[in-house]
Amino acid sequence: MKLRTFTALLLAAIMLFALTACGSQAADDSSNDQQQEQQDTTTNESNEFRVGMECAYAPNNWQESEATDSNVPVENVAGAYAEGYDVQIAKAIADGLGKELVIVKLSWDGLIDALNQGQIDAIIAGMMDTAERRESINFSEPYRETTYGLMVLADSPYLNATSIQDFSGAAVLGQQGTALDDVIEQIEGVDHLSPVGSVPDMISRLQQGTCDAIVINVENAQGYLASNPNFRLVTFDEGSGFTLPAKGSCVGLRKSDNELLDQINTILSGIDSDTRAAMWQAAVDGQPQ
Repeated sequence: MKLRTFTALLLAAIMLFALTACGSQAADDSSNDQQQEQQDTTTNESNEFRVGMECAYAPNNWQESEATDSNVPVENVAGAYAEGYDVQIAKAIADGLGKELVIVKLSWDGLIDALNQGQIDAIIAGMMDTAERRESINFSEPYRETTYGLMVLADSPYLNATSIQDFSGAAVLGQQGTALDDVIEQIEGVDHLSPVGSVPDMISRLQQGTCDAIVINVENAQGYLASNPNFRLVTFDEGSGFTLPAKGSCVGLRKSDNELLDQINTILSGIDSDTRAAMWQAAVDGQPQ
């Protein structure tokens, strides 16, 4: 073979190899782009509506061990199911969004961080819209209004109190990181005890007699009284009770989720008062005793 012919063939082989390599790289890049696009689509258009709650705040939310027609599995607790008013509100919102409801059990103090870190899409846990929380997240319109009272034992010297100021000198307990604790300072001369982590902890402390009173949502009292015959509820007329920072329970959302906020407010506005009352009563009747 002549040298000139050999050189031409060699150059042609080199060019063919280069084109093949480029084509392979282009195919790999295209495949990677498609995978990234698919991942972005999955992330942005998830079919799940992930909701965080304590599962320990009946009748708003609690945990069960058997499936029913109305409860929802707890994703991060094997064999557990979430039930309660918050769960039914979450189901109505998920249905309105056309998504599958997923319940994630979290500590109260971890809810806002979990929301902002993307672990959940919303907080539906009886959370009140306060100025401090609004610095970190947004809130829907209230889905349940509330008033506060004090729970005492049947033989309490404060049983006949008509004003929160009648509890001056009393040892009063609330839940950490909530208005149930913050409002205690409205009682002049109160012995404001260090708050505990949950309402069940508060109830246990009152049962043990280590506090004179606990602050509770009045609408939740029926279940507490049914489970604890030695408890009594003290309520107050307007102007004599606690001043609350907001009207009641709201859905917590990330600051960036403005479209979702509008959608949820629209869904909530479509749940009439009779339906909400029936949902609440079902939760009160069904809560663990």
